[in-house]
Amino acid sequence: MDAPTSTHDLIMSSRVTGTPVFNRAGDRIGHIDDLSVNKVSGQVAYAIISFGGFLGVGKQMHPVPWSVLDYDTSKGGYVVPMDKAELEKAPSLGPEDLEKLGAGDVAWRDTMLAYYTPFGMTPF
Repeated sequence: MDAPTSTHDLIMSSRVTGTPVFNRAGDRIGHIDDLSVNKVSGQVAYAIISFGGFLGVGKQMHPVPWSVLDYDTSKGGYVVPMDKAELEKAPSLGPEDLEKLGAGDVAWRDTMLAYYTPFGMTPF
């Protein structure tokens, strides 16, 4: 995917999907598979990062709070403040379980907050 050439801060969600995700060392660790958007505020809550699996089998979806991602224009992708091992340990869902994100599951939200706060998550 080519790096966006726009000079403003807005981007279409279709251009975010598929964007590579790197760790701080510059290693590509996955890509953004989807976005979780708050229906009322319109704010992106999570970037759904996927990696692993083979032909979709065994793939885990890692909802990473949008607030911990930084866009790096030189990489044409987003940078997370963790390595792949830390991301693999993060709360994850199978593709069939993604509905939990929007179901108001307080326990899931608390799990996410507990894991990602040290990486810079801001509560929403």
